[in-house]
Amino acid sequence: MATRSALLVMLASLGWGLSGGMAGVLMAAGWPPLVVSFYRGAVGLVCVAGWLALRPGHRPFASRRLWGGAVVAGLGVAGNFAFYFISIAQGSVAVAATLMYCAPVFVYLVSFVGGLERPTPGKWAAIAATLLGIVLLTEVYAAGAGSVTLVGGVAGLLAGLSYAVFIFGFTYAAPHGSPQAILTVAFAVLAAVLLALAEVGQVYAVLSDRYLPLFVLLGLVGAGGSFVLYVIGLRRISPAVASIVAMVEPVTASLFGVAVLGETLAAGQLLGIGLILVTVTALSFSSRG
Repeated sequence: MATRSALLVMLASLGWGLSGGMAGVLMAAGWPPLVVSFYRGAVGLVCVAGWLALRPGHRPFASRRLWGGAVVAGLGVAGNFAFYFISIAQGSVAVAATLMYCAPVFVYLVSFVGGLERPTPGKWAAIAATLLGIVLLTEVYAAGAGSVTLVGGVAGLLAGLSYAVFIFGFTYAAPHGSPQAILTVAFAVLAAVLLALAEVGQVYAVLSDRYLPLFVLLGLVGAGGSFVLYVIGLRRISPAVASIVAMVEPVTASLFGVAVLGETLAAGQLLGIGLILVTVTALSFSSRG
């Protein structure tokens, strides 16, 4: 069962990785990041609402704490989708996906300040290595020569922080309702927020555009299906193992960017990606140790 659960988490991470590439194709065709983000979330909402309909349970929305946590989770995942795609538009799929993977580092820093996590030399060393990886990846040291804009770099990091907000909200709501109900509320909040921010005319234009099937596929693979698989998979494996398996996401996104979108990475950027993946995964393990 643990192997099967790990496979489900891997498939979810693969879907998230592919979503970055598909979004890159859509944005290269002229669609704005917010419109792409909205459709990813809207199709995801249909999927998780269907999952809830299959297993409605008893009064799935009765708890106020469920609503509170799910709304926070929805704001987090809305920020994650939007900032991730903005980062891709301003840089590359590989850079955006790897920066988003840095979220645990910033959660650690906040935990240190709040006294929720005990700082150790090993943890500080891992955080320093991750920050070095970010410098190498974004090429901030090469003035005028970097492949990532300031907006792209900041958006990638904000995507990671937004994902941490989603995890916080989901974890808070989890004891008070089913994952189906939490995700349904979260994705409804996501869709409402992104629809309010996007240009409505462009949102409607998608419905008659030749790229509509790709928008739907993006939502199925990168939101609805992947979140369902991830939640089911997490039931029988430890978060530390999940963190290792989740490395599939940035690796898949990077390979898609290079192979399909023609993106290139310098040797220093590849070193930065390696530093980030290794150290963030090590931090995930130490937090469970």
